[in-house]
Amino acid sequence: MGRPMGNKSRRQSKKGWRTAKSSDINELYELSVQDPAAEVLLLDQFAKEQRGVHLKNIREDFSGTCAVAFEWVKHRTQNTAWCVDLDTDVLRWAKDRIPERLGGDELDRIHFIEGDVLSTTTPPVDAVLATNFSYYIFKKREDLIRYFRHVHDTLGDDGLFLLDAYGGSDSFLEMTEDRDLDGFTYTWDQSSYNPITGEVVNHIHFRFPDGTKIKRAFTYEWRLWTLPEIREALTDAGFTRVAVYWEGSDEDGDGNGEWSESSDGEACQGWIAYLVASKGDQT
Repeated sequence: MGRPMGNKSRRQSKKGWRTAKSSDINELYELSVQDPAAEVLLLDQFAKEQRGVHLKNIREDFSGTCAVAFEWVKHRTQNTAWCVDLDTDVLRWAKDRIPERLGGDELDRIHFIEGDVLSTTTPPVDAVLATNFSYYIFKKREDLIRYFRHVHDTLGDDGLFLLDAYGGSDSFLEMTEDRDLDGFTYTWDQSSYNPITGEVVNHIHFRFPDGTKIKRAFTYEWRLWTLPEIREALTDAGFTRVAVYWEGSDEDGDGNGEWSESSDGEACQGWIAYLVASKGDQT
């Protein structure tokens, strides 16, 4: 899991004062870098624009706390979700929160699988999600394409594959950036970048008003893939079309939360984009 600083909105904590000892890193992660409600609405937007349909069944790969899957099954009464992650502890954390997040038949419409996204099989789904850049864990092109092909096989005939990506000139720098939230500070730490291999090491730290810290709460050893590389790998994996969604800007040049398909991005210091890959012919 993880997300660098960008233009996506972040939920803020309502609990106020926090300390390192009293804080749960998975909760801090959700509060810092995830906005499940917004991503569910975006998934609806992308499906309508790319396929003209409502999706029902999704699979959230690298699901972590399963935040998007939880939101998805609440979004419509017919929605179902599969959560796939290798991390036993984080899946247990997600399951422990079912009573406070889901009720009624929602419990029957979400499924958890502790497994490898390269080999885990599920019934065919309308969409697979690989967000928070977690697929950057595949550092070799052949491994990336292998994962994309497995996703392609997992999807139904007209399925969609939703990914996000980040970049910009700052993404190649060894730097840190802070975001002050309600009761804690989130730090994105780009610890190292190797321009020969494209490999990066990034950390997430948390700092609290009493001066305590949680250093390296999360660490990611990734390859920083570029949009052209990702699009070419998706095409080689069998996807017939790959659309890139770019975020619009407000008067101050900040992201406005409005995403539209584009073939022309801005060469800015930092950006986040979505890719929507289609299986089968586009209607």
